[in-house]
Amino acid sequence: MSGFLEERLGLGPERAWLAAVSAVTALLVIGSLVFPRQVYDAFLWRYFWGPVVADGQGAQCAVREGGTTELLTSGAACSDAIAAGQIVAEPGYTTVSTLSYVVILLAMLTGVVLLLRRLDIGNEFRFFYALFPFMLFGGALRTVEDAGIAAIRAGVDPLVPFPWSALLISPFIYFTVFALTLVSVLLAYALADRGLVDDYAHALFGFGTGLLVLSLGYLAYLAATTEYVTVYPQILVLTLVIATLSTWLTWKLIEGWRPSINQGTGFAGFLIIWGHAVDGVANVIGLNWMPELTGTSNLVPKHVVNELIVNWTGRLLPDSVVAITGDAWPFLFVKIGAATFVVWVFNGEMYDESPRFTMLLLITVLAVGLGPGTRDMLRATFGI
Repeated sequence: MSGFLEERLGLGPERAWLAAVSAVTALLVIGSLVFPRQVYDAFLWRYFWGPVVADGQGAQCAVREGGTTELLTSGAACSDAIAAGQIVAEPGYTTVSTLSYVVILLAMLTGVVLLLRRLDIGNEFRFFYALFPFMLFGGALRTVEDAGIAAIRAGVDPLVPFPWSALLISPFIYFTVFALTLVSVLLAYALADRGLVDDYAHALFGFGTGLLVLSLGYLAYLAATTEYVTVYPQILVLTLVIATLSTWLTWKLIEGWRPSINQGTGFAGFLIIWGHAVDGVANVIGLNWMPELTGTSNLVPKHVVNELIVNWTGRLLPDSVVAITGDAWPFLFVKIGAATFVVWVFNGEMYDESPRFTMLLLITVLAVGLGPGTRDMLRATFGI
């Protein structure tokens, strides 16, 4: 395909990717100018910017009317606006935004593969392990913004006020973390090339660890000095212990029943399952067990999939059973099962044929589990 583009159109893969992204961007911009209500208000604002506006300012929802935005602070007012047929955006994900993010993710993955290929980096498992702290950092940085919302509700100015806090809210936080990661990657390789460090992987791991420590340190500082952020260490310990035990049992079952599943990934596969187990356990604890463990109210689902599972579990199981088991526990099994399937897909042949693309996919699969899982775990741990 790349040969066809280069031969017939004079476009290499990088230029073809840039042209495609530019064309889609231009189409959305022109559509927003020519049909502002249909393209911008009803699509871009409703599913992408509107939820960020509502989330970043602690509102229940935002309403778009006549080119202006109104923030609503009660669920009843939001329901009335929806019933009236107004354009309403609520914090969190929707089916439309989730599917759109999948398309954006695939486009960004293609661009990153082209970039790594041009730089001739990112084709070994050391690269995967060196980026591990950045995946934790993404969730921790998102929790910093959650702490900002808690500050607003307590009548305190947040560390990062809106609209700058939008950089810490999905989908913009993905670009923020990506930019920080890319700078760290380039710096780590530059230091290694100049002989200032022995191994780029050690330097890269150190950069990610430093960013993670800064984020966690700020949250710990808030817990120690404010009333709107607290700390429940039992949540952190339980999440990590249960996730690790679940992953270990899954790994033992794989080795005893079908060892071919993990032959292509090795320990990287263990980390991928563990990252998604953290997400599953954090959701179960945060959505069902906060009153028993901390005396506070349960959190609410932030993603389409776990909200769907919670709703269906509540409908299918008797109330007497749900009262004991909760309604979020199937999410843990879905996460572990999906992660195990993905690990099985990444066999050795796939890595041999395209090591750089395979490595990037493994990184992405871990990030989409561990990033949200870290955020959910830290939200529950710090009571925000």
